[in-house]
Amino acid sequence: MATEAPDTVLSVRGLDVVFRPGQGADVHAVHALDFDLRRGEVLGIVGESGSGKSVATLALMGLHEDNGASVTGSAQLHGADGSTTELVGAAERTMRTVRGGRISMIFQDALAALSPYHQVGAQLMEMYRLHHPKASQAQARERALAMLERVGIPDPEARAKAFPHQFSGGMRQRVMIAMALMNEPEVVIADEPTTALDVTVQKQVLSLLKDLQRDMNLSIIFITHDFGVVAETADRTLVMFRGKKIEEGPTQELLTEPKEPYTSALVAAVPTLDTPPGSRLATVESLTRGEQPSAQEKDTEAAPAEQPAAEAATDASPLLSVRDLQVHFPVRTAVLRRHTGDVKAVDGVTFDIARGESFGLVGESGCGKSTTSRVVIGLERATGGKVLFEGKEVPVDGSSRGRTLARDIQIVFQDPYASLNPRLTVEQIIAAPMTIHTDLDADARRARVLELLEQVGLERRHLRRYPHEFSGGQRQRIGIARALALRPRLIIADEPVSALDVSVQAQVLNLLQDLRSELGLSYLFVSHDLAVVRHFCERIAVMKAGRIVETGTREQIFDAPQHEYTRTLLESVPRFRPGAAAA
Repeated sequence: MATEAPDTVLSVRGLDVVFRPGQGADVHAVHALDFDLRRGEVLGIVGESGSGKSVATLALMGLHEDNGASVTGSAQLHGADGSTTELVGAAERTMRTVRGGRISMIFQDALAALSPYHQVGAQLMEMYRLHHPKASQAQARERALAMLERVGIPDPEARAKAFPHQFSGGMRQRVMIAMALMNEPEVVIADEPTTALDVTVQKQVLSLLKDLQRDMNLSIIFITHDFGVVAETADRTLVMFRGKKIEEGPTQELLTEPKEPYTSALVAAVPTLDTPPGSRLATVESLTRGEQPSAQEKDTEAAPAEQPAAEAATDASPLLSVRDLQVHFPVRTAVLRRHTGDVKAVDGVTFDIARGESFGLVGESGCGKSTTSRVVIGLERATGGKVLFEGKEVPVDGSSRGRTLARDIQIVFQDPYASLNPRLTVEQIIAAPMTIHTDLDADARRARVLELLEQVGLERRHLRRYPHEFSGGQRQRIGIARALALRPRLIIADEPVSALDVSVQAQVLNLLQDLRSELGLSYLFVSHDLAVVRHFCERIAVMKAGRIVETGTREQIFDAPQHEYTRTLLESVPRFRPGAAAA
C-alpha cells in the first residue's frame, strides 16, 4: 500500500461504495478509489454525471448510512498534531465531530441545503454551537456575523435575520460557504458549488474561495464537470468514469497533455471561446470507440460547418421581428393588494431573426431573456410591443394564435425531465402536438413519430418507454423530437444544454446543427453559456435588466465588444485551451 506524504491531510485507499437495493442487482458506484489531498491544496475531481465523484465524497463524511450502501476501504484524516482518524466504518459519535468540524461541505443547491424555516444567522450559530457546546449565544452570534462579513455579505447584522429565499443565488452560495467554514475545518468538499450560477457570480464565488483557501490554508476537494473552472482553481485534478479513477495529475498537464483516451475525449467535447464557430464538436462516445475525429474536430483552424444561413436566402425579410417588447409585473401590497409599482422584466426589447439563422440571447439570470422567449411562443403575456412572424403581427396578449402559428414556432425547454409528462410513453409525448394540431390518423401519427425518433438518434424500441427510463441527453432528444413534430420553422431553445454534461452537451449541439442543415430551421437560442452561444449562433444580443445593451455578429460581440457589460461577461468566463501548452 502506498504511504502518504508528510503534508497529506486526507489519504483514501481502496474506497468502494456499493448500493444494495431491495430488488435488482447491486450498483457498484465507486471502485477501489485511491487519492491523497495535501494541506493547502485544491484537488479537482471531474467526470460525467454518475461517475461516482459525489458518491465518493459523501462516503468520506459517512452520509451513506441510511441509503443501504456498503462502504469499504480506508479514508484517513491526518491532524496537524500527528493524529489519524479512520473515517470508513467510524462510529457515529466520531463522525459527528468530523462532519462540519474537521470536514465540511459546500453543496451545489444552496436553497435546498439551507432550512427555509430559519434565519441564516440562526443556522450558522447552530453549526458553531454543535461543535462548541460551551460557547454562549453571544459568542456564536459574533462568530456568525464575522463569517458573513468575511464571505462578502453586506450589512451582516441585518442579513443574518433574513431567510434563504430572500437572498440571490450568489449570496445564498456565500452563506453556504460561511456555514462550511464556521468551525475552521481542515478539509472542505465543494460539490459543484458554481454550476447553477451565472458567469459573473461564478467568478465572484471562485475568487472568494481562492482568497479563503489562501488565508485559512484550506484543503479543498472541488467537484465539477466544468473544465474551465478546474483550470482556474485546481492544483491537481482526478478524472473519474463509472466509479473508477481514470487519470490523475497536475491540472495544466492533465488538460493539455492527457494520457488516457477518455480524458482526451472529455476535454475535446467542451466548446470554448477558441473553438471554431459552427464546427462539429467531438463526442466522448466517438473518441472512446477509437473513431477518428473529423478534420473540424482535429484542426482548431478548421472552417465552420456548412449552414443554410440567412445570407444565402433570396428573401431578405426577417422570419421573426420583435419590436419594443415590454413585460411588466405589478407589485402589490400584501393585504389591500394596492398597486405600488412594476417589475420591468422586459423593457423595450427589439430584434430580428432571419430565415435559417441562429440568433443568441445571452445574459445573467433575471435579465429577461427567458421571459422574452416565452412571449414569442405565447406562454407569457406582454404589457406592450409587437411580435411579427413573416411580417404578420402575432397576438401577445394571451389571445388564441391559431393552428398555423402553433405549428410554425416550437420550444425546447431547459429541463428535459420536468418538461416531459412522466405518465406518458415516448410515442404519446411526441404524438401529442399532432393529435392537437393536425388531422392525421393514428397510423400516420405513428409513422411520423418513428421518422422523428430516427431523426434525433433514437430507436423504434424506445416507443413504449417512459421518460424516467432515459438518460438526460436522451430525454432532451425526446424534447427535440416533440418540438419537430409539427415541422416548425422557428425553434426556441431555452438553455437546452445547461443541465447536461459536456459529453452529452456536444451530442445535443451537434444534433441541433444537423437538424438546422437538413430542415432549414431558425433558432432563438437562449443561454448564459457564452462559449456555447459563440459556437452555435451567427448573431447575438446581450441582455441586462430587461433591455438589450448590444447586438452584433459573433465576431463583433466576442472580438470587439462595445458595451462595458458585454466586456464584463466575457472577462468572467473561465478559460482553458485544450491541447495547448500551459502558459
